[in-house]
Amino acid sequence: MEKTTLNFFLAANSFEGFVSKFAECYNPYDGWKVYIIKGGPGTGKSSFMKFVAKKANENDLVLLTCPCSSDPDSLDAVIIPDKKTVILDGTAPHTLDPVYPAVCEEILNFGEFWDSEKLEGKTKVLELTGENKRLHQTASRYLQAAGKLLTDNYKTALLCTDRKKAEKFAKKLCKDLIPKTDNTPHEWVGFLGGIGPKGLMGFSDTPEKICKRLVVIKDKYYASSNIIMEEIRETALKNGYEIITLKNPFLPSIITDHIIIPELSLGFVTENDFLSFGVNSRRIHSVRFTNTNQLKQNKERMNFNKKVIDYLLKSAYTTLAEAKAVHDKLESYYIEAMDFEKLNDFKEKFCKKLFS
Repeated sequence: MEKTTLNFFLAANSFEGFVSKFAECYNPYDGWKVYIIKGGPGTGKSSFMKFVAKKANENDLVLLTCPCSSDPDSLDAVIIPDKKTVILDGTAPHTLDPVYPAVCEEILNFGEFWDSEKLEGKTKVLELTGENKRLHQTASRYLQAAGKLLTDNYKTALLCTDRKKAEKFAKKLCKDLIPKTDNTPHEWVGFLGGIGPKGLMGFSDTPEKICKRLVVIKDKYYASSNIIMEEIRETALKNGYEIITLKNPFLPSIITDHIIIPELSLGFVTENDFLSFGVNSRRIHSVRFTNTNQLKQNKERMNFNKKVIDYLLKSAYTTLAEAKAVHDKLESYYIEAMDFEKLNDFKEKFCKKLFS
């Protein structure tokens, strides 16, 4: 893999609620070191990670940056595979605590750099925290409602799908492209897309940076593609590969969107209304596994569902944007209480040690 910056999400504001994959972004049994940052909003967590990312780029290292789905201008995590190092934000809603303290994980307490007295009695902090929470709950309700309709469309499309034909195709694809190895398999889990205050975001360029070859499954309802992806995932792990499994940001417990096998420079990706890939990639259209006459009988209801889903998504985006504005106000109180000179000194020492 070329020395480059790759983008993934480690969490999602999904139709099933907030889903975090923070605990699945490193392997404690393979010598990984994880730095879990604790601190309030505006305490420099994201700025610290951006500084580390800049230093990693200067050292010509492969870098995985994980933006925050609720604020894509901020980072949730930075992963440096060549150093087997992860730096991540371990605060709510993606709270993470050490499982193997000191052996694998270490806490970076950014509370050391604030003046607590400047925050005492700040009732506005309490008000803004509560308002931010309420807005996220409202957005979550919009998304959960959309989830019911998307699930209905998915299950309807699944009933119109020839599962045996899709599975047979997937098995042949795996036989042709995924040879057996004696290596130890491992799975990394994340998201290629995310729902946030700016709408639906996606990083279609990430698989293209990792893989010389992409197999694109075009499927607007995820039915055929999910059957194929599950077969690919099972085969790749059984055949001893380290894989990157990228879940669907809407229904992550049900649907897998993409599988990347870095060792083979090979990716299998789902293309739909929200995410598209390079024009020169090999494409498999879901219609070849679909009973189109049966699907047409349900088109009116499915189209209605789609319209309502789009409306609910827009309402969720707007509410998440309001939540971000409140969060920005909340950050201002912590920023005023921070000693950024001390934090900057810590940044330099941390990076000097990490990249020495």
